[in-house]
Amino acid sequence: MDVVVIGAGPAGLAAGYEAVQQGHQVIVYEQDAHHVGGISRTVLYKGYRFDIGGHRFFSKNLAMETYWKDVLGDDLLRRQRLSRIYYQGKFYDYPLKASNAFRNMGMLKTVQCLASFAGAQIQPITPVTNFEEWVINHFGRQLYQMFFKTYTEKVWGMPCQEISADWAVQRIQGLNLGRAVQAALWPGRQSATGVIKTLTNAFFYPRLGPGMLWEKVAERIREQGGHVVMGAKVARIIWEKGRGVVQIETPHHVSTVHHVISSMPLRSFVRALHPKAPEEVINAAESLQYRDFLTVGLIIDAPHLFPDQWIYIHDPGLKVGRIQNFKNWSPAMVPDASKTGIGMEYFCFAGDKLWTMTDAALLNLAEQEARATGLLGQARCLDGTVIRVPKAYPVYDDAYEHHVRTIRHFLASHLPNVHVAGRNGMHRYNNQDHAMMTGILAAKNVSGAHYDVWAVNGDAQYLETSGSVRSVPQRLRSLKG
Repeated sequence: MDVVVIGAGPAGLAAGYEAVQQGHQVIVYEQDAHHVGGISRTVLYKGYRFDIGGHRFFSKNLAMETYWKDVLGDDLLRRQRLSRIYYQGKFYDYPLKASNAFRNMGMLKTVQCLASFAGAQIQPITPVTNFEEWVINHFGRQLYQMFFKTYTEKVWGMPCQEISADWAVQRIQGLNLGRAVQAALWPGRQSATGVIKTLTNAFFYPRLGPGMLWEKVAERIREQGGHVVMGAKVARIIWEKGRGVVQIETPHHVSTVHHVISSMPLRSFVRALHPKAPEEVINAAESLQYRDFLTVGLIIDAPHLFPDQWIYIHDPGLKVGRIQNFKNWSPAMVPDASKTGIGMEYFCFAGDKLWTMTDAALLNLAEQEARATGLLGQARCLDGTVIRVPKAYPVYDDAYEHHVRTIRHFLASHLPNVHVAGRNGMHRYNNQDHAMMTGILAAKNVSGAHYDVWAVNGDAQYLETSGSVRSVPQRLRSLKG
């Protein structure tokens, strides 16, 4: 086989389609037996559709927007964002609205937050070595305690002092408290730099959830002569010095390959190598950590519960990290307009107390916590399902960058025909458009291009070595064939 793609998530399928369009023989191996899309899949339960998290479709790269529109056509909906934060029994508008925040916090707490912010600007922490210090410098200790610490530690399962500052730089670098307060108090004075990407107030969304996009892309790959094989977990990756990877083995398939595009977790990739990688590479791979994730989907006997698409749960008294209202993403996510489907999202480690709870216990916990917020009112919970997702988030601990660098050096030196892409394939937390772009560029490299996929930034743009920024590719071949 000319090109083997490992993983049928956004990066893998984007890579597979780009490669097949360029005339390569392509096979995509996906370990899930039923769903493509990876963490961007949509799970169907008794006619109700549940995302693995909520997936907004937005990008500064117009090529990505073109991609989505070409594949989905009229099934790509435009939505207005509505989200809030729940903290200590109160709901805070997010992005910030001054009147709401002041009313919830009260005058004393508001003054304390502003004073804490001012103090951080006058006397910042130097040098900055972790997430906590970065956030305190940008927002002050008071707001860090209220709106960053609890939620971040829920997501990652570790103290903020142990999380790399890279996480803050990548995810919230554009959010500035001074500009946010100015925008809240004087909406007409918008910055000329535009909307902060993490707070964008409009986005696209597939009518039947994000899985709809990836089901269509997988179909296009097959129509172009490629193969997408489900239930095919890669067991062994055979490599030779001087040649790189020569063969991929799954329980039911063996492929001789010229190029591999891998979106499987770096740790799993190294574990599958035969013969084994050098000891320092194995140690680096085993040191990489992942945060696992589960969604408890609840079917509620009410036509309307709350207006948000999602709500962040910062309250330390609740285990749930985020609540999704899928009907507000798209009405077609529920088969009965008199009902509502919500997703209670829990961040955990495989094998811990949450992960190993029975489905019945998790359904009970999720309903109790949803009621504790007051969001359900008197509505009855009719049914539900539990969806567990291992290795959902690559962890940015204080040593991850060193470990990734060690693996990258090994790949470049010994496996020149291996191209990595995507969130887990690169151990880089990124959005869907970013993952897609790394997959597309990896496929272009198979055909002789020389893009550095590691230079794709969080806006799915390609950073040239000169420092200038442009979208890649400038023109995207239509996916309508």
